[in-house]
Amino acid sequence: MEFDWGYFLSLFSVGAFWKACVTVIVVSALSWLFGLILGFFLACAKLSGPRWLSLPVKLYIWFFRSVPLMVLLVFIYNLPQLFSSTQSLLGVPFIAGLVAMTLTEAAYMAEIHRGGLLSVSKGQMEAGHALSLSFIGIQRLIIIPQAFRIALPTLINEYITIIKLSSILSVVSLPELLLTGQRLYAQNFLVMETLLAVALYYVLIVTLFSGLFRIIEKHLDLQRRNPQTLSDEACHTLRSNFSAEIPHAPSRTTASSPPILSLQAISKSWGHHQVLKGIDLTVQQGEVISIIGPSGSGKTTLIRTINALESIDGGAISLFGEDYLTSGTPQNKARVRAGVRRIGMVFQDFHLFPHRTVLDNITLAPRYHKLLDKAVSVSCARRLLDRVGLLAHADKYPHQLSGGQQQRVAIARALALKPDIMLFDEPTSALDPELVGEVLKVIQSLAREGMTMLIVTHEMDFALSISDRIVMMENGKVQNDIAPQTLKVNERAEPSLTRLREFMGVN
Repeated sequence: MEFDWGYFLSLFSVGAFWKACVTVIVVSALSWLFGLILGFFLACAKLSGPRWLSLPVKLYIWFFRSVPLMVLLVFIYNLPQLFSSTQSLLGVPFIAGLVAMTLTEAAYMAEIHRGGLLSVSKGQMEAGHALSLSFIGIQRLIIIPQAFRIALPTLINEYITIIKLSSILSVVSLPELLLTGQRLYAQNFLVMETLLAVALYYVLIVTLFSGLFRIIEKHLDLQRRNPQTLSDEACHTLRSNFSAEIPHAPSRTTASSPPILSLQAISKSWGHHQVLKGIDLTVQQGEVISIIGPSGSGKTTLIRTINALESIDGGAISLFGEDYLTSGTPQNKARVRAGVRRIGMVFQDFHLFPHRTVLDNITLAPRYHKLLDKAVSVSCARRLLDRVGLLAHADKYPHQLSGGQQQRVAIARALALKPDIMLFDEPTSALDPELVGEVLKVIQSLAREGMTMLIVTHEMDFALSISDRIVMMENGKVQNDIAPQTLKVNERAEPSLTRLREFMGVN
């Protein structure tokens, strides 16, 4: 029996096949979209929901990934036999197929989304918290966009799978491609010719959407984008539009002023290990305090408690003499967020938002808090970038910058909210030695302007030159809290300073 090429080619002009193509595209697109949305909420519930919520979600995912789609489809299509009220909906092949495919795909997409969400580093959430964004704001502006980009290739592959799975809908008499072909070869018995045409129709649909998704992927792929560096002329034009007025530096504290920051008996434990053991620290406005000490002494944990990145097990923290964080009582979230907004944070690993340009990184928080409109926030961001020497790089993405440049952007981002105090968590430890200087120069300029700063650092010469006070921590306690000048004079006979002088290498 010879292959009937004439009949085979004629099938590509049959209207029923093209109508079936539309059916396949619509049902697969809707199944993918509804599964995408439902799967995202399932993933969020599984990751962060309480047990009473996460357990049912886990059971849902386990069940619908285990049941064959055809079994589920036939069950849903015949469900009106048990519940006659569902006949008007589930008795319709298209709706029954859509429901079955959505329920199944949501289970698979929940795991895809979960993988994407888990791939976003914890530091991104912390950076959002440091900018006083709400949980919803962090998810919407920071986590979800990154997770979606990570999961997109797998989500696209899942859509292609859905297109092919749509052939199963023929069992409930939905006139998609396979059923249309079956009806034809049942009349003329030209099975091979008809099935080959059906296969090519599927190939055509998959090829079309694969190309479309490749365009979308390419558009969202930040690695493909060329660095956009502004010319000197463009930078000069932007500078000419800056306001001539320079904000005044914060004034130094007076005897009657309350401390800008006060820590009383702060304690923190990780399991049975006590990291902070009753820390007392008072910071006056305009002071620069360097916190030093060996690794594991509690330095980073201490400053992370100040902006509520870590909870405290004991003690209290106040800002400007007002209650801010108190152990043993439920925290007032509005009060905490208001306090966090007054505290800028620069992380060791930068934690810039990789899906946003340098300019967007800086304007995000002021616009989120509705402090500035778009035009003003952009102008202020450019001025901050010029202040840290990066105006020409405003339109680049973080991965297109060096480590030193990224850290300077992180400083500018923290300054955009005009904080009263800045926290630096070892701002130069992740940098190559030749990049350290450019970051330290920015911090020094802030010190000259009177910015209150707490700096965790291993740069001893820098700490001596910039600090009003040096706080040495060891074994979770403050061992020394002195002015640098004390170490510069002959104090060798002072036993309490021996360890500090040895650690800092002061002769």
